[in-house]
Amino acid sequence: MTKLLAQGDVIDVFNRSTDYDFINDLTPSDYVITAGSVLLGMSGVLGFIFLLWGGVQWIMAGGDKDSVEKARKKITTALIGLAVVFSVYAFMYIIRTLFGTPAGFTLDRLGTP
Repeated sequence: MTKLLAQGDVIDVFNRSTDYDFINDLTPSDYVITAGSVLLGMSGVLGFIFLLWGGVQWIMAGGDKDSVEKARKKITTALIGLAVVFSVYAFMYIIRTLFGTPAGFTLDRLGTP
């Protein structure tokens, strides 16, 4: 006799013994470090997108001085933003190395289920 979908094995929803028990041991500093890393990564991607957008605007300007100047400002601003993002990342890396703080919540800490 075959079981219907509703007659399958019972899943214990409240079983707390999983491979991800370390999540309960995370400290607030782990969350702050992780949030900072995620924000830096998103800022770097956003800066790169603005850099590409400025390059496309420059190409599409067609010799119009006003459009070329807008594209040049966008590229300059994107490069300054990327320099700030990389500088903050380097500063955070140096601080983590000097003080031996953890690198935050990373995928290698998850392990495999």
